[in-house]
Amino acid sequence: MDISKYLSKDCILFIKDTHDRGRVLELLIEAAHTAGKVKDKLRFAEAIAARELIVSTGIGLGVAVPHAKLKTLDSFFIALGIIEHGVDWESIDGQLVHIVFLIGGPEDNQKEYLHILAQIVQTVKDAEKREKLRNSRTPEQVLSLLLS
Repeated sequence: MDISKYLSKDCILFIKDTHDRGRVLELLIEAAHTAGKVKDKLRFAEAIAARELIVSTGIGLGVAVPHAKLKTLDSFFIALGIIEHGVDWESIDGQLVHIVFLIGGPEDNQKEYLHILAQIVQTVKDAEKREKLRNSRTPEQVLSLLLS
């Protein structure tokens, strides 16, 4: 599976001016909304916040995968944030998060969600690819890395 098909250039953000998890989520949700991926921005933001309250989505290795599935979402998407200075995400390994894959999609398709998540994990387990992703400066670089 190619996760780049869930990602559009306008949903790839390079975040330099915050150390706040809430602000990062806000920026990614806004990008998804502006790109037409999320119609009800407030409801999606509430679902993301509720999920974060259960347990941190910081999976380690400087990566977080916040996610929400709603009946109102027609298809899966990813909004990706590359955070220059890192954010405390209460990750399982205690590391600051520099790469955030925000996933949204329909709640009735767990299988596709699990495939997306597995592909993200496989991608970020590759230390060289993870470092290149973290050092990317353009959406084109990100998409190229995710295709390879």
